[in-house]
Amino acid sequence: MKPQLPKFSSTIPMGPAQLKASCSNCGLRELCLPVGLSADEIERLDQLVYARRKVRRGEDLYRVGNSFSAIYAVRSGFFKNELVLEDGREQVMGFHMPGDILGIDGIGEDRYACNAVALEDSEVCVIPFLRLEEISRQVRCLQHQFNQFMGREMARDQGVMLLLGSMRAEARLAAFLLNLSRRFESRGYSASEFTLRMTREEIGSFLGLKLETVSRLFSKLQEGNLVAVLQKHIRILDAAALRKIADPTDGAGRSAHGTGPSKLQRPLDARPEMAA
Repeated sequence: MKPQLPKFSSTIPMGPAQLKASCSNCGLRELCLPVGLSADEIERLDQLVYARRKVRRGEDLYRVGNSFSAIYAVRSGFFKNELVLEDGREQVMGFHMPGDILGIDGIGEDRYACNAVALEDSEVCVIPFLRLEEISRQVRCLQHQFNQFMGREMARDQGVMLLLGSMRAEARLAAFLLNLSRRFESRGYSASEFTLRMTREEIGSFLGLKLETVSRLFSKLQEGNLVAVLQKHIRILDAAALRKIADPTDGAGRSAHGTGPSKLQRPLDARPEMAA
């Protein structure tokens, strides 16, 4: 049975010249599936990417219940995974940036288990799953890499459960900002200054907090000289203090570039608060 490739109006099939410039020359290869593979193995992966798809801001890459046929490597842009609850509310499950893989939620049931929505104009590499399985049998390291990736996804899901189940509100937001900081840094961007692609409401949905709580926490962090906030632009002023909020057992104190004692002396919100 041949793989059924998704029929998208914005899907761009790749010819030989484009395929040559896919995995082997991609600047994200150290973050995506080819990580850890040899140059020869990465070159063999060039036949894996079927097409690139452009997804405009607000458009769906796929929706819950769609037939599963491919996974997607994010080349540029930003996505969110979400579920629509019975009462119509949207529950954000995660955020994805260049180098991340989308669509693995469809592997188990052959249908995607959530929506993937672009938060800005984005582009993905379309990787037919049957083709991935076929090449994995030829490049054994690829199967190992994919298994490791699946393991990291499971660990991240467990981390989210811990985040929502045991952390206070201010610890959730601090951990969220630090996680974004690390992810941006691993992609060669600034760890201390970045732009949020998601809204405050989407952050609250992901962290299990009300919109008002998220806004209040950002204000408190700014008043405490831990971050500078200008709309969606974030500048981390004291990463050590954020780490201490995210993990009170961490012995790290204020950073060397801190400007005296933090004004943030009391917990911002001692009660975990799930979105209503």
